[in-house]
Amino acid sequence: MSQDIVNHFVAGEEFEGKSTRTAPVFDPAKGVSTKQVRLASTDDVEHAVQKAEAAFASWSSMSMTKRNQVLFRFRELLEAKKGELAEIITSEHGKVLSDALGEITRGQEVVEFACGLPHLLKGQFSLNASTGVDVYSLTQPLGVVGIISPFNFPAMVPMWFFPVAIAAGNTVILKPSEKDPSAANWMAALWKEAGLPDGVFNVVHGDKEAVDALLEHPVVQSISFVGSTPIARYVYETGARAGKRIQALGGAKNHMLVLPDADVDVAADAAVNAGFGSAGERCMAISVVVAVDPVGDTLVESIAKKMSAIQVGDGRRSCDMGPLVTEAHRDKVASYIDVAREDGATVVVDGREVAVDGDDQGFWLGPTLVDNVPTSSRVYGEEIFGPVLSVVRVSSYDEGVDLINSGAFGNGTAIFTNDGGAARKFVTQIEVGMIGVNVPIPVPMAYYSFGGWKHSMFGDSRAHGEEGFRFFTRQKVVTSRWPEPSHGGLNLGFPQN
Repeated sequence: MSQDIVNHFVAGEEFEGKSTRTAPVFDPAKGVSTKQVRLASTDDVEHAVQKAEAAFASWSSMSMTKRNQVLFRFRELLEAKKGELAEIITSEHGKVLSDALGEITRGQEVVEFACGLPHLLKGQFSLNASTGVDVYSLTQPLGVVGIISPFNFPAMVPMWFFPVAIAAGNTVILKPSEKDPSAANWMAALWKEAGLPDGVFNVVHGDKEAVDALLEHPVVQSISFVGSTPIARYVYETGARAGKRIQALGGAKNHMLVLPDADVDVAADAAVNAGFGSAGERCMAISVVVAVDPVGDTLVESIAKKMSAIQVGDGRRSCDMGPLVTEAHRDKVASYIDVAREDGATVVVDGREVAVDGDDQGFWLGPTLVDNVPTSSRVYGEEIFGPVLSVVRVSSYDEGVDLINSGAFGNGTAIFTNDGGAARKFVTQIEVGMIGVNVPIPVPMAYYSFGGWKHSMFGDSRAHGEEGFRFFTRQKVVTSRWPEPSHGGLNLGFPQN
């Protein structure tokens, strides 16, 4: 039986391309392939780059007022139709509809931030910096830019980048994950409806061949990437060698430090929400709870009790948590439960035993809680990217901070305490890019920038916020003198006044 094919979207229309390669797209809650997605060849990427390059001159020279009108229109259409997009995300990723809607809302915040482009793109002016000499700065777009986004947030992560890139006057080629590609095409069609000229926003589906083609193409000026640390490092090194600007956001192992004075019930709620939302498939998920003695036993008991209320099932039903994105990923995540037991940890809740409100063939794994995890275990050291929450016991605040700071990742972290002094000290001492104080998932608002430290980010610029606008623009400084008619004579030195 033939299946629908997700085509590329280039220059305002669907584009089949020359490549005949495809990959299956699954409904994770049913465990069946529902469609195929085209995998671009190097020639297909070349076609998209040419269309984006052709559109750049007119889009970049369009007034900021007109560009802003398109962004506002896109924002209004997204608000009106986001239910459609949420259904697409749930059908291909598996997250529950409310989570999909939340993802879209967070992405929409960046669209709204980018609508402030007239202010964010203005330069500076110094009158009479030297006698009769004025100095001013201006910003200009880069040209064609590439975005490579992951499966776990098929709408939000692309929206971290493309609203800012488009507002700044660039043209965009988005390479979404081949696991859930349809959201990208839906957003491309919405841009067209909003009045964005053809060729400004393009979608090319594919695998490593498409990624490498973008990384190595001489016309593509920058790459924005979110994904695992090994691939982020590859994108950074490959793109940098090709002379591109790179912002590559990698993996994470986020800790939540719980002090003895914390409200245990609040901390347990936070650990469950942050550990199992979106089935733990997010780089800002809390995957390690660091319990400072003597709070550990009470905290683990409370977390386990709250986990029992989570209903796992089809995200289109009244469920709290959906399946994992693929069968292979589900099996990999589940294998860590046996590793934990072999390494001497206590499996308090085994997600393989969960009762599911969904099809038997779905890629299910319920919330899992593992206590007393040794820091030497792979369960502690590796990014699991699934609904497995580890608990590590420490004897003091200082031991907890040292544990977090010794890790390879530095994406997000949180502290739960009622001690303001301890919280302030934690914010200063911790070597992590995004920090929550009694907030388990400290994803910043769109007008701040997103990005971690250490092996959680490669490159010098983080996503969205003012850093995002700086990433997608180049600055010029102009020194200008308009001499009066009476001016004359030679002066070979630097101006002194």
